Amino acid sequence: MTAKITREEAQELLYHEAHLLDTWQFDAWVELYTLDAEFWMPAWRDEISTTQDPDRELSLIYYKGRRNLEDRVMRLTSGHSTASSPPARVLHQISNVRITHGDEAMADVCSGFVCHRHDTRMNRTDYVFGRYEHRLVIEAGVIRIAKKKIILLNDVIATSSDIYSI
Repeated sequence: MTAKITREEAQELLYHEAHLLDTWQFDAWVELYTLDAEFWMPAWRDEISTTQDPDRELSLIYYKGRRNLEDRVMRLTSGHSTASSPPARVLHQISNVRITHGDEAMADVCSGFVCHRHDTRMNRTDYVFGRYEHRLVIEAGVIRIAKKKIILLNDVIATSSDIYSI
């Protein structure tokens, strides 16, 4: 029997993920994810509910599988992504990390976040905030991210968003 994922371990992984995004260490960031990972930011259906099915409803961002995340990272780092050249300066702040469900093999984790962004092209600073829902799993003794759902609470934003700025 393996040990359960603790809140402290979950919190440390979320902090580590944020740091990797903040410092553009995308190769290390992608390695945090399982091969079949889901990375999803649903759209808002109305003022109180988000879309529920990324295959049938609008999503702001949706990637299924680590290979799709790797493709996005390649475009971001190639210099050919006009929306990310030059990259925005970002700082994620994660709070209220809680395990909502878990067993010996996985943990569902919820948290709050704020991502401060500075766009050097426009000399503008803004922020987005919301909630994260992660599913963490243990693979070969390593905690990995199997799912990440980003519920963006201020979804009317002044600039484009990407995997590193939410």
